[in-house]
Amino acid sequence: MVTIIDLPDIVGWEKCSFDPVVVRTSDRMEGRRTEGVRLPTGYWTASYTPGYLFPRDMGKMDAFMMCAGDDGEFFRGYDVFRPRPILMDTGVPLSGVKAGGGAFDGTAELHTITDSRTVVIYGLPAGFQFSLGDYVEFRENGQSSLHRIRLAATADGAGHATLSIKYGLDTQNFTTAAVARFEKPSCLMQIDPGSYQGTKSKTDRRPSFTAQEQFP
Repeated sequence: MVTIIDLPDIVGWEKCSFDPVVVRTSDRMEGRRTEGVRLPTGYWTASYTPGYLFPRDMGKMDAFMMCAGDDGEFFRGYDVFRPRPILMDTGVPLSGVKAGGGAFDGTAELHTITDSRTVVIYGLPAGFQFSLGDYVEFRENGQSSLHRIRLAATADGAGHATLSIKYGLDTQNFTTAAVARFEKPSCLMQIDPGSYQGTKSKTDRRPSFTAQEQFP
């Protein structure tokens, strides 16, 4: 069983990069032709630096470092500057009432997979809005698949929304049994070996690290 932990609950991330890596090569040939090869599965990379930490939060970071990759553990990495759909972000976790009734906590259902880049989500509050660049995570059988939304969308009165997503969903491993998450949508990552820098001084207590998505 893979051990999965969360990013530490600290106040004030100072820097974060959260970017996809798509492996692609191009060959330019005679006759002004170009041949390209793209590997089908990309992956996410991240770097994190919090603001100045007082001893208690510095301890949380040290503990996190010990539990997020040295022995095969995974953590849920996400874009700390876009933890939920930007038009619905009030600075607190998502909440409300689903169009069909019941409490909404940022989790919905993957209702239909039209194709690997077009999906229909069900179980949203009516009028819930998505912007270009928002994230959506699908979870199923202990796996996570993180995507960005390519077109603006709004849930209808029944709580349905059709999303166009960047980076195709692997339909061999994710089905309509998957859960769609919009609160801190994440992927499973490990800290890159040797990347954690946790120097402590009176003027500088800003540990940093980099990480990559892994497929357990």
